[in-house]
Amino acid sequence: MSQNLPNMLDNTIAKIREMVDVNSVIGDPIVTADGITIIPISKVSVGFGGGGSDFVSKNVNHHENPFGGGVGAGVKVTPIAFLVIKEGSVRMIPVAAPANTTVDRIVEMVPDTLDKIAAFVDSHIQKKEE
Repeated sequence: MSQNLPNMLDNTIAKIREMVDVNSVIGDPIVTADGITIIPISKVSVGFGGGGSDFVSKNVNHHENPFGGGVGAGVKVTPIAFLVIKEGSVRMIPVAAPANTTVDRIVEMVPDTLDKIAAFVDSHIQKKEE
């Protein structure tokens, strides 16, 4: 059996390691002017595969059979959250996935809508009191 396929797989894995490191999952901290530190958190998905075959040589003088094969790989980095460090406390702010359905969009809009209604009611009450 040819050693080409294992070599191709080893080279592909080495290239993936070059592309994806710990900073792909836990990003470099970002420090704002007012002392807040933000650390991005991501999910990394990696997939690869390969295949190959030795072929029978038509030339009798060849001691080795020709080889044909290929290897492919893909890396996907998806942001999932941010760690926010402020005055000694840490909060995790998740990155929401985009809404897929109308119902999801409506559910996402409810908190903002409630905040706007509450602000409107508060301003209306304040005007009456004045």
